[in-house]
Amino acid sequence: MKAHDHLSDSELLQSMLAGDEEALIALHQRRQKGIYQFALQMCGSPALAEDVTQEVFMVLIREGKTFDATRGSLTAFLIGVARNHVLRRLRRERFYVAIADDSATVDQVSTRQAGPLDDLSRTEMIESVRKSVLALPERYREAVVLCDLQELSYAEAAAILGCAVGTVRSRLHRGRALLIEKLRPASDEETATAVTKSARCFA
Repeated sequence: MKAHDHLSDSELLQSMLAGDEEALIALHQRRQKGIYQFALQMCGSPALAEDVTQEVFMVLIREGKTFDATRGSLTAFLIGVARNHVLRRLRRERFYVAIADDSATVDQVSTRQAGPLDDLSRTEMIESVRKSVLALPERYREAVVLCDLQELSYAEAAAILGCAVGTVRSRLHRGRALLIEKLRPASDEETATAVTKSARCFA
């Protein structure tokens, strides 16, 4: 597996398409977590996020030849596939699941010697952010998740969403404004951005 570590995503994909199973394993290990986090941040359901992540790699196996590196990164391609699957499932099943109060996710938080009250306050903030992001209208939720939580560029987000960069900026601005309203007493856009980024690693 170490022989694959130095390869780019595109190189791994080409090796995978040529029949190298270890290249697929390496790609899965490298990108699975990000895809799962994106799906979870979009839908709030760990079970659905796991299903979507598996579906994404099945699509990659079947349709990996359709990836065009000139149109964006493989990460953006995979998240685009994940987005389509998440939205299809949510529309078909017509539900949004609030992320459960799962102590397993809290255990992953590095507290940096914080006290119990600090831990509780931070956990409550993270849960509040998660619920607020899930409550955003779809177009704004996508922009916040892609740009603030997944840290994709505006160009990558625009490619995934099939819209102009200016549209991404506009949706992100509106999404952050809605988060500010939901996360009172946050008072400005920088606060909303900082709060969403603080929650990024807890999906």
